[in-house]
Amino acid sequence: MKIYSVYDPEFKAFGRVVTGLDTAGILSALKETPIPAGVDYIPLVDTLQNAPGADKVGTVLYGGMPYQLGYCNGHNTKLNCLEYHRDSEFNLGTEDFILLLGRQQDVVDTVLDTAKVMAFRCPAGVLIEVYATTLHYAPCHTDAAKGFQVMVALPLNTNTDFRPGDKPNPDDACLWARNKWLLAHKDSSEAAQGAVVGLEGINIDIAADL
Repeated sequence: MKIYSVYDPEFKAFGRVVTGLDTAGILSALKETPIPAGVDYIPLVDTLQNAPGADKVGTVLYGGMPYQLGYCNGHNTKLNCLEYHRDSEFNLGTEDFILLLGRQQDVVDTVLDTAKVMAFRCPAGVLIEVYATTLHYAPCHTDAAKGFQVMVALPLNTNTDFRPGDKPNPDDACLWARNKWLLAHKDSSEAAQGAVVGLEGINIDIAADL
C-alpha cells in the first residue's frame, strides 16, 4: 500500500497540518504516557490537559469550546475499524505515525469499500487536523520497536459511554459511543462485540509496507 505524507496534496481532502502553536509542553507530557503491546485509548488525560501551554492550544483548536486532550498509544498495523465524529480531531505524535483514512462521502448505506482507504504518514511533533468528514481509527506505528504515542484532541466527552435508545435512522446503528460513529471490519474485535460491519474488502495491514 502506498503511504503518502500529510504534506502531500492527497491529504488535503482528509485534513491539514496545523502550524503556529507551541506544543512542546504537550509533547513532553505525552512522552511520559505508557506504550502497551496492543492499543490503548484514553479520552482525557490530566497530565496532557494540564501540560504547559495546553490550555492555549486547546482553546485555539476549538475556538473556546470545551475540549479534551487524551491519547492513543501502542502498536498497530491494521485497519480493523473506521470512525467519525461531528467535529474535527487533532493528532500529535512523539514519533512518526501512520493514519489509515477514508471519506464519509464514500460511505453508501453505512458501507465503505476498504479499497478507498489511503495511508498517510505524520512526522513526529507535527500537529494535524483530521476533518469531521474523515474516517479514521487507531494510528499505526512506523517502528515496531518504538510503537506510537499520539495525542487525541476532541470536543469534551467525545468517545465516552453513550448508546442511543430509539434508532430512527441508519446512522444511529453505528453510534458506538458519544460523538463516535463506527464502521467495523468483520474480522475485528469490535464486530465481535456487536459493532456494525460496515467495512467491505480486505482488513488492511501495512506491516509489509513499513
